Amino acid sequence: MNLSGKSVAALARFFKIEPHEILVVHDELDVVPGQAKLKRGGSHAGHNGLRDIHAQLGTADYWRLRLGIGHPGVKSEVVSWVLKKPLKEQREAIEDAIARTLHAFPALVAGEMDKATLLIHTSKPPRPKPPRREPAEGGPPAAA
Repeated sequence: MNLSGKSVAALARFFKIEPHEILVVHDELDVVPGQAKLKRGGSHAGHNGLRDIHAQLGTADYWRLRLGIGHPGVKSEVVSWVLKKPLKEQREAIEDAIARTLHAFPALVAGEMDKATLLIHTSKPPRPKPPRREPAEGGPPAAA
C-alpha cells in the first residue's frame, strides 16, 4: 500500500496514461465513515500511499476518490486505526458509501468528472439516529 506509486507509475508509463486520467481510490481519515469525496490534485496529507504516487508520478495532478474511515481522535492511534478492521457500524457505512459511488462509475469512465462529482457528493449517507434516552423517573419523556 505505501509503495503503490511504483505500480501506478509503471502502468501509466506502459499505457501512456496522463496523471489527470488516473483515479486513485483510498481511505481518508479526514472524512467520516459513510461519506465519499471526489477531487483532483491536492496534497497527500500524510497518506503514505498518496505520497508515493506523488513521488513516482512527479505530480499531484490525478483524481482521488476519498472513502471516509474517520479519525480515531488521537494522532498516536492513527496507525493502528487504519490497520485494524472498522467497527461493524463503521464498516457498514463504508460499504454503503462504496455502493453509492458505484452509481458514478459510468460517468467516471466516460471522463464526465463534473457529473461524477455531483453524483458522489450528493449521495449522502443516511443520518444516524440519535441514541434514545430513557425518561427520568417521574419526569416527562426525553426528546429523541
